[in-house]
Amino acid sequence: MRDQIVAGNWKMNCDVQEMKTLLSDLKKQDFKEEVKVMVAPSYTNLYPAKELLEDSRIEVAAQNMHEAESGAFTGEVSAKMLTSLGLKTVILGHSERRSIYKESHELLAAKVKSALANGLHIIFCIGEELEARKSEKQVEVVKKQLTDSVFGLSASEWENIILAYEPVWAIGTGETASPQQAQDMHAEIRKMIADTYSSAVAEKISILYGGSVKPNNAQEIFAMKDVDGGLIGGAALKAKDFTQIINSF
Repeated sequence: MRDQIVAGNWKMNCDVQEMKTLLSDLKKQDFKEEVKVMVAPSYTNLYPAKELLEDSRIEVAAQNMHEAESGAFTGEVSAKMLTSLGLKTVILGHSERRSIYKESHELLAAKVKSALANGLHIIFCIGEELEARKSEKQVEVVKKQLTDSVFGLSASEWENIILAYEPVWAIGTGETASPQQAQDMHAEIRKMIADTYSSAVAEKISILYGGSVKPNNAQEIFAMKDVDGGLIGGAALKAKDFTQIINSF
């Protein structure tokens, strides 16, 4: 059975005190035991968040990392720095990193390689912009994102990969892909993996949905056959909303 995962991507939100309050609230909540729960605070909050959650089953993940092991890269953080904190997971390829910071497929492939070399699990984000969806090229776009960044990995390396399908037109817009749209795309992604590797590999990969997931739509989305959880943005900043989403399976 594939892992059911709900990860909260906090983006550039919460100072230290706000983070402490949110995590304190989350620790009081009752989560379904079978669901893996992650939060991804900003770099400055990773260490205190890890300490605050030592007695919790909530995992702390990073939002991004640099591809190099070390060097003259002012403001950047390496995979080794993340693992030195005890972190196990990093988010790579988020649409905001692709669009705002112009991260290419080649750069993301290098980041993936570095993360895996350092023993990190990866939540690798993929998804199309509105123009591609309107022209019905979403499958083509997502296939290229996968082909150019992660389809060069070995089958065994895929044991450390989680995918997150996020239609860019639904991130932070209030728009959400319908449950059937999410299912159709997740099924296509799983087929791409099966065609590139094998059905056995494809059936083990957790594919999360991201894009304006909220307590009032999570249950319907998570009920889809190929949707294994969610990468949650704004709703992850409210303990009760995040808990409702986690418990929507």
